[in-house]
Order: sequence, then structure tokens, then C-alpha cells
Amino acid sequence: MRQIVCLAAEPWSALPTRTQQLMTRMKDAEVLYFEPPAPRGSRSWKEPGRRLRPGLIAYTLPPEVTQNAALPLLNRFSANRAARFLQSKLERHRFREPLLWCASPAGAQYLDDVAYRGLVYDCARDWPDYPEAWESILAAEADVCFAASPDLCRHLAPCNANVTLLPFGCNYPMFAKDDLPRPGPLRGVRGPILGYAGTLWPDLDLSPAIQALEAHPECTLALAGEDRGCRQLPRLLELPNVLALGPVAPVDLPDYLAHFDVCLYLLRRSELNDDIIHARMFELLSSGRPIVAMLRPDQVEHFPDVVYGAHTPAEFSLLCARALAETGTWARDRRREYGKAAAWSQRAEEVNRILESIGLFA
Repeated sequence: MRQIVCLAAEPWSALPTRTQQLMTRMKDAEVLYFEPPAPRGSRSWKEPGRRLRPGLIAYTLPPEVTQNAALPLLNRFSANRAARFLQSKLERHRFREPLLWCASPAGAQYLDDVAYRGLVYDCARDWPDYPEAWESILAAEADVCFAASPDLCRHLAPCNANVTLLPFGCNYPMFAKDDLPRPGPLRGVRGPILGYAGTLWPDLDLSPAIQALEAHPECTLALAGEDRGCRQLPRLLELPNVLALGPVAPVDLPDYLAHFDVCLYLLRRSELNDDIIHARMFELLSSGRPIVAMLRPDQVEHFPDVVYGAHTPAEFSLLCARALAETGTWARDRRREYGKAAAWSQRAEEVNRILESIGLFA
């Protein structure tokens, strides 16, 4: 049985992260999943491991003494304590030189203290809050680096010659369904629905949606997601025909997407300079519904044949009209082909194949 020690970037969540999706699909493997350090004062790290599914147990690392990178002695003390904790759990579960999977630069702190037979660094984002040296060390020591976008591949390439593009994925079977029930909050809606699904972050740019709704008053704009203090939301809610649905359970999200006449893909201002295709885009593609997306400056369109890509709010509004007029099934089927190719099962199969090819999986 293969053994994997995963140093995760996020706690285990009911809404599966990239790391969770991959770890649950590692072939013939036992996985010890270590969540980031517990908050100071918490005793969650002293609790027994949680068996989340067969072959996968989660632990929480001990709290950090400090998060200040300018205090190297305290950082080293925290890292040593966490390394002893890690090693004790490996011994308890009889892990002998497992594959070490690091999902953030924090894993660099433990490389000298934990026995492992192979090292993987999965880079899914930029990490401005960690010392640059940590990521450089981790990337240089890794047997293989996976990166979620071409820019991240180029970022890691100076440190490692074995960098592989591994985009985000989606739960394709969950979203690629027809004849899904119409959710209760949408049953009384008349006219076309422009739908946005996602967290309403403070810096989410809603101006394209505002302009689209002003140009298409016959439509209803449905917002499916938690408001985290979106600065433009009050302006949007002043318009008629806006339906703020609040958070939608992940299991219900496919039902909403299936009844959006057009799905909107909006950008956060903090993401204007990255080229990551997030999981939500692949979920929208899997639904088959028409998609109008805001593009980043100078962005190369990833799906120009089936996604209506706009560079300005005015263009976004015009493309909403074109998407509403879409007919036939060719574009729907093509979108689902893209979604199927991005299924997490396909992403994990690629990871397994690469790890086998370089000898990390016997």
C-alpha cells in the first residue's frame, strides 16, 4: 500500500479543496492529511486523528509560536515542535519513508526533520505571506512540482526542471446533468435569468453585471453566494430584478446553474494579474449553460469557441444578449467536453501516472 503524508494549506472542508480532491483519488494509498497549525490556545491538535474515509486520516498541526518571519528562532522552535508531532504520527501509523506532498511553502520547514522517499510540491496560487526562500527550497528539493497555471509553471521553472501544469478541476458528474429540479427561490422568476455563483468578496467587480442588468431590464440577476462585504453590492441591489440568494449548499448548486439562462463569470480586482482558471469555470462548463466571462487585461481566451469573453463592461453587456440568443446543442455539448476533460478523476489520474513514471509510486 502506498503511503502519502500531505501537508495541506487548508483545513479539511465540507467544500472539497484541490488538495482534498486529489488526496481522495490517490490509487492504492494510505494518506495522513495534516491541516495547518491550530489557532493559538486551541487544543484541537491534541485530539485523535479523524478518519474521514477509508485510508485517509486527518490531524491538525500544533499552534505556531509566532507567524512573524522576522523571528527565525521562534519560527524554528515552532517548526521543530510540528516536526516532532509529524514524526510521532508517522511512527504510530507505521509510515516508513512515505511520499511527502506539500500544498504550500510552509512544508519547507520540515524537510530536514521528517523522513520521506519522495517530495511533491503542488503550487495552486501565489504565496506572498510566506518567505520567498521557503518556496525556493521546497521547489528545488521536490522530485516534481505541479502548478495550477502557466504563470505558476514559469515561476517555479528556475528552481526545478520537472514542473508540470495541473489546472484546477471539477466534479463533472455532479454538474453535467439534465432535467434537474428548479430550486424554490427561482420558481417565481419570470423572464431570463442571468446567474452568478460564487462568494461576493469585497473586491469582486460587479460593474459588468450592473451594466448588463441595466441594458436588459427584462432579465433577473440571481446571485448565489455568501456576501463577504462586497463593496459594489449595495449599488447592484438598488436595481430592480435582483435576487440575492445567499449561500447555496454545494449539493444544490448544479440545480441553480441548470436554470440560469446565462452564467456570469466575474473577476476580483486582486486576481487581475493571475492566470489561474478556477474550479468554478469548469463547473459552469460542465453545466453546459451559456457563459459570459470577464477577461483579465491581455488574457488569452481559454475557451473562445464556447465562452463569451469580454474585456469591458460594455462588451460584457452586449455578449449577454448574444448568449441569451444562443440556439442548438453544439456549444452546450462542447462545454461539457471541456468540463469532462477537467474532472478531478482525470486530474488525479494524471498525477498518479506522473508519480508512477518517475518512480515515486512503485
